[in-house]
Amino acid sequence: MENNRVCFRRGIRDGMPIALGYFAVAFTLGIAARNAGFSAVQAMVESLTNNASAGEYAVFSLVAAGAGYMEVAVMTLVANARYLLMSCSLSQKLAPETPLRHRMLVAFDVTDEIFGISIAYPGQLNPWYTYGAIAVAIPGWGLGTFFGVAVGNVLPPQLVSALSVGLYGMFLAIIVPPARKSRVVLALVLLSFAASFLVSRWTLLAGISSGIKTILLTVVISLAAAILFPVKNPGEEEQT
Repeated sequence: MENNRVCFRRGIRDGMPIALGYFAVAFTLGIAARNAGFSAVQAMVESLTNNASAGEYAVFSLVAAGAGYMEVAVMTLVANARYLLMSCSLSQKLAPETPLRHRMLVAFDVTDEIFGISIAYPGQLNPWYTYGAIAVAIPGWGLGTFFGVAVGNVLPPQLVSALSVGLYGMFLAIIVPPARKSRVVLALVLLSFAASFLVSRWTLLAGISSGIKTILLTVVISLAAAILFPVKNPGEEEQT
C-alpha cells in the first residue's frame, strides 16, 4: 500500500475535478440560500457541514417556508439517507485494522463523487486518499455556495442552469472508466439508469421521496449483483 503522503496527493489530484464541479453546481445552491434569507457566510458554513445538494436544497426550501427545526432535521435525514449505504459499502473497502477515527472522518464527507473515486481505488482504500479528495472538494462546495449567494443573482439564468448540470457530466466521467473495463459493471450501470427512470414514472411510488427510491434500488441491484457476480478478495484470487 502506498504511503499516506503519496495517497493524499493522489486524492487531491483526483478530487480537483470534483472540486471544480462542486464550485459550479453550488452556485445554484447559493441562489436558493439567498432566497431563503441566508447570508453568504451562513450559506457557506451550511455547505461545509452538509455537503449534499439534495439535503441542502431541502434545508433552504424548508427554511424559506418557515419550517421548524425538527421538520428540517427529519427531511435532511431522509434526503441524505443514501449516504448511509455508501458509508457501509466504503467501510468494507478499508483495511480491517483501520482505526475508528479514520472511519468516522471518511464517512463525514461521503458524497456520490467521492464515493465513486474511493470505491474505485485499487486494492484496500487508504483513508488519506479520501482525505486528499475531501480537502479540495469541501472548499469547492463551500466557496461555490458563498459566491452563489454573493453574485448568483447577477449571472444570466441560462448560465446558472448550465452550471447546474455540470455535476452530472462529472459523475458520468467517474463511472464510465470502470464500465469500459467490465461488462458486468456496464450492464449494472445501464440497468440502474433504466430502473431509476421506471421507478420515477411509476405512479404507485409517487408518494415516496426520491432518496428512499434511490436506497431501495441500490439495495436490490447491489444485492443481486453481489449474489450473481461475487468479487473475490486478492488473497482468494492468489489461492485460486
